[in-house]
Amino acid sequence: MISEKSLSFENSGVLKGLFCVVAAQFFFTTQDMMIKWLSSDYALHQIILSRAVVGTLFILLVFVPMEGGISVLRTRRLGMHLMRGFGIVIANLAFFTSLISIKLGEATAIFFIAPVLITALSVVLLGEKVGHFRWIAVSVGLIGVMIMIRPRGEIFNAASLLPLVAALAYALVHIMTRKMSQTEQASAMAFYIQMNFVVVSFLIGLFFGDGKFADPASPTLDFLFRAWVFPSLQDMLMMFAIGLFSGLGAYFISQAYRICEAGAVAPFEYSAMPLAIFWGIIIFGEWPDLVSWFGILFIAGAGLLILFQESRRGREIASDRPMPRNR
Repeated sequence: MISEKSLSFENSGVLKGLFCVVAAQFFFTTQDMMIKWLSSDYALHQIILSRAVVGTLFILLVFVPMEGGISVLRTRRLGMHLMRGFGIVIANLAFFTSLISIKLGEATAIFFIAPVLITALSVVLLGEKVGHFRWIAVSVGLIGVMIMIRPRGEIFNAASLLPLVAALAYALVHIMTRKMSQTEQASAMAFYIQMNFVVVSFLIGLFFGDGKFADPASPTLDFLFRAWVFPSLQDMLMMFAIGLFSGLGAYFISQAYRICEAGAVAPFEYSAMPLAIFWGIIIFGEWPDLVSWFGILFIAGAGLLILFQESRRGREIASDRPMPRNR
């Protein structure tokens, strides 16, 4: 017979897990908002480099000691780490570049097609079997993306394809992560991702940091190739906060899945959608229109349907991490 004390302890663990996952999404979406805020004055690779440096220090000072010390960074799968890290870099660059042209809430919603793509790619790349229910969910999610992108609409914006590119890159990274997770520690995977960010951002800055390829007439190109400038004290603190929030988000999401079953906390990752919409409205005055609301509902519904079906069948949830841990 289960005692009231054990039930209370179990409920406490679930509540802590839910708090952690919502806190993680708060930090991730706040980071996204800050990057969008800085996008009018600084090059994307300059922002990402500063974030990666802070994130690397956070991993070395917090996560690595928690998992046994510097020895956890030793690996025989360096090539896989580099490929995985490069995929996350592509996902980041695509997602954050989109923020210069489209609304934060809409970019986040389109990106949340990632768990749907993971389900579809698991069939092709991992040979997993997917039932009719999940294929219906995949179709619903893709319809939601088409509604958001509006490929034949008069207000079609090509930048709305970038969160889709980010979602595809992240889905491929997630498939790779599932193959590596049995031999690699989470802190090691996070560390090598940050190293990818540092190297790629530094190289982009080295070759394009003088701004010679920037085009003020094109906000997207200007954000990608703008000349590096020394930030003001306020902006420097904001860049530090971006790196700190990225690390805190990674910590809280790891805690959520450590202390609570994935099936219980995974649906609450979708709290990122209303949080991103909230920041978009409060900071940038970006209200989604009626069509966008329909697209958001389709995408969120598809992802939640997949999560529900997987947890009900008692299998590992293929989409238990729809948001990049180092975004």
